[in-house]
Amino acid sequence: MSAALEVLDPGPLTLVQDLGRRGVAAIGVGRSGAADLTAYRLGARLVAHDEGLAALEVVLGSLVARVRGGDLTVALTGAAAPALVDDRPVPHAAPLHLRAGQVLRLGVPAAGLRTYLTVRGGLAVPEVLGSRSTDTLAGLGPAPVRAGDVLRVLGYRGPFPNVDVAPVPPPTADRVVLEVRTGPRHAWFARPDALAAQTWQVSSRSDRVGVRLEGEPLARAQRWEGTELPSEGMVRGCLQVPAGGLPVLFLSDHPVTGGYPVIGVVVPSDVDRAAQLQPGQQVGFRWRG
Repeated sequence: MSAALEVLDPGPLTLVQDLGRRGVAAIGVGRSGAADLTAYRLGARLVAHDEGLAALEVVLGSLVARVRGGDLTVALTGAAAPALVDDRPVPHAAPLHLRAGQVLRLGVPAAGLRTYLTVRGGLAVPEVLGSRSTDTLAGLGPAPVRAGDVLRVLGYRGPFPNVDVAPVPPPTADRVVLEVRTGPRHAWFARPDALAAQTWQVSSRSDRVGVRLEGEPLARAQRWEGTELPSEGMVRGCLQVPAGGLPVLFLSDHPVTGGYPVIGVVVPSDVDRAAQLQPGQQVGFRWRG
């Protein structure tokens, strides 16, 4: 039997993710993939395997998994969930060598939303349209991980990790400021500067499709009040503003088209930071010239 992870408890939500599906937007399929690409890529570097191999994206921790069939090298990145291996604390953002039979337990992170469990070699789940990612909007890819699932690990040949720990700052629970560029429908709003003039709050209705924001609604310019916009292409990082005036920041499972105006587009590195925002957390924006 090849090495595998047996999931004893998936926590609130655990999904399989990789870099997503490229080149399929023309047939109405979004890219999907890891919500926090920076954390996902760091995990690949820590276990010394190629980017693009499937890992676990764990929302709000609480995952419990047992190693079966052989030893594994893993790494935890993203939200710093307290982690135990057989009741012994283990570090975050560092390679961990686990023996068959050992049990990894994640607690709930004090800050950040998504923890990535990267296993050297990647997880051997079936590909759909060239990716092993779960797209929660389209319903493509593997089903959410359930208790009792046994996730086989692919074999991997290559140099072993040669670092002890990655000195990267974990996500914060404080107010986060995201940089945003002018969007294609910036002029549709009476005061576009109002986006950056207030502090927003992350809604509990946020998910992998987008971060929904609560605050003072953004008013349309008089010229565009009541106007319908034909659907146009959307990208990760778009700040789309529905009729109610409360922005939605699109994440990895966003639709490929949308009919609400986009006031701005958050820079890619800050979309990764947005993917770690917990419900109720404060968010601000800063316009980038």
